[in-house]
Amino acid sequence: MKQRIFGSWESPITSDLIVSGASELQEITLDENHVYWLEGRPTEGGRNVLVKRTETGEVIDLTPQPFNVRTRVHEYGGGAYTVKNGVVYFSNFSDGRVYRLTEQGIEPITPDGAYRYADFTVDTVHQQLICVREDHTGSGEAVNALVAIALDGSNTVRVLVEGSDFYSSARISPDGLKMAWLAWNHPNMPWDGTELFEAEFNLDGTLSQAIRVAGGKEESVFQPEWSPLGDLYYVSDRTNWWNLYRYAQGRTEIVVQKAVEFGMPQWVFGMSTYGFLDEFTIFCTYNDHGQWSLAMIHLSTGELQTLDSHFTAVRYVRAAQGSACFIGGSPTMPTAIVRYVRSHNEFTLLRESTQLMIDPEFLSIPEVVEFPTSFDRTAYGFFYAPASAEFDGPPTDRPPLIVMCHGGPTSAASTTFHLHIQYWTSRGFAVLDVNYGGSTGYGREYRQRLNGNWGIVDVDDCTNGALYLVQRGDVRSDQLAIRGGSAGGYTTLSALTFRDVFSAGASYYGVSDIELLAKETHKFESRYMDSMVGPYPELRDVYVARSPLYALDQLHAPVIFFQGLDDKIVLPNQAELMVEGLRKKGVPVAYVAFEGEGHGFRKADHIKKTLDAELYFYSKVFGFSVPFDAEPVEIENL
Repeated sequence: MKQRIFGSWESPITSDLIVSGASELQEITLDENHVYWLEGRPTEGGRNVLVKRTETGEVIDLTPQPFNVRTRVHEYGGGAYTVKNGVVYFSNFSDGRVYRLTEQGIEPITPDGAYRYADFTVDTVHQQLICVREDHTGSGEAVNALVAIALDGSNTVRVLVEGSDFYSSARISPDGLKMAWLAWNHPNMPWDGTELFEAEFNLDGTLSQAIRVAGGKEESVFQPEWSPLGDLYYVSDRTNWWNLYRYAQGRTEIVVQKAVEFGMPQWVFGMSTYGFLDEFTIFCTYNDHGQWSLAMIHLSTGELQTLDSHFTAVRYVRAAQGSACFIGGSPTMPTAIVRYVRSHNEFTLLRESTQLMIDPEFLSIPEVVEFPTSFDRTAYGFFYAPASAEFDGPPTDRPPLIVMCHGGPTSAASTTFHLHIQYWTSRGFAVLDVNYGGSTGYGREYRQRLNGNWGIVDVDDCTNGALYLVQRGDVRSDQLAIRGGSAGGYTTLSALTFRDVFSAGASYYGVSDIELLAKETHKFESRYMDSMVGPYPELRDVYVARSPLYALDQLHAPVIFFQGLDDKIVLPNQAELMVEGLRKKGVPVAYVAFEGEGHGFRKADHIKKTLDAELYFYSKVFGFSVPFDAEPVEIENL
């Protein structure tokens, strides 16, 4: 092993390697023994391509250029397509219209206009496509409704359910006679409180008067599904944990009661954690303190049978006819489309997000850490030590640490293999991926630690996690960096501003002024901060006090900002005002902006540039040499 300063190691995990041939796998659908999914491809400008795997194993791209299977409902999208009897219905990103794809070709089935559609389900009895529509034709806030798109080629759309601020998860019973759906209202987010409704169809495809099955302002309901026998299942956190329930013949009963999570925050449409293998068996995944497991639920006995698998991150579970598919990953395996066949009790990889083969000695395996934090509480994270087959640091030295703050903030870090983390650890950095208070996977009470405390609890937990590793002797105390995107960018900027622990940071489309966010952001999140900070403008002084932009006199550490100029969630002015303030103050600052990028970067050359620019930035701040010809980034005041 060669000795070299931590951070300066050569690594086979380059930015070129990360973006070459990699794709983001999303949104599985099963239909007629075929498996469908979306692939987000950085090498095609971030375009989402619909892919089909036939029962013979042939893999086919279904949507040609310039189609991009993506929706902007809630800005974050999801639920961008569905398939029924071989016919595909999908939202196209550029115009927002819904298209039908058959062997004869692709045709639009909604009129042109300022509308967005998502979360589709086919009503075969009344020949209509039911979905969420977001209407942007008015001058005020967008109007959401459940609508029915006629499948007769008339391009007509009619409203089925309206009146609530938000809708999702329209699901039709097996006999086609009933429909269930979720609805919620400002200021709630779907993980705060949703309501589950059920109604019968009229002969003309409209709905009769709905009844409320579950939910409310203090109960989050997730993923309603009809069983093959016609019972309505759903996930609720009424007992602190997102557990599974059944509603049948006017009665509700819990299916599995366990201190784990069968749900997740509904940031996008189409999320799924369970499906029916048959009338009496559910295939599912659950989260136990940040780690996902696979299981079967035997409905006749209520037994939860955990399956033996190495998957620790699971999403988009679908099941039918004795088999299931999901997107799964582990600490040593990138995400893949996986099939489980019950009769053989075996897992098969159908499609991997990348074909890269990396020497395992260059890979860092996460350690689950629990550490003390403010208010005599415990917080959680995943610690990655530096790892290399060729290099080690000086024996008397310790590595620099990068603390990663996930977005949301109501989201979670996972232990699935992530090249963006291994990029750092294989170069001699340590990484702490923090599940701060407010993260999911630890129950509703842990999730609500952030209520009224955004910018305090998350910052304390990230800071205390770093100090815990310093105290443990794992990392240097004078080379602590923090990075995050979106809400994680806000935590990053707040930690750099309001704490004196970190010596550098990277903000990816991060929030610097939460008052500005309250005024300018889109409908879905426009009242999000009522719970995390407090009502605005009544508590404007709190918004100002917790905004890094108004406390630049306290920020002394170098910062690099990355920003998409087409971002509609965190507008570019959030970064640009910070950059201008730090420039005038004389603090080292760099700003990298991208035309054609929104909230999150999708294009290969932009993803590559962010990684290399951030490494170059740390090398200049911490004083080591980058082991490749990195494109220089202008760092002012350094």
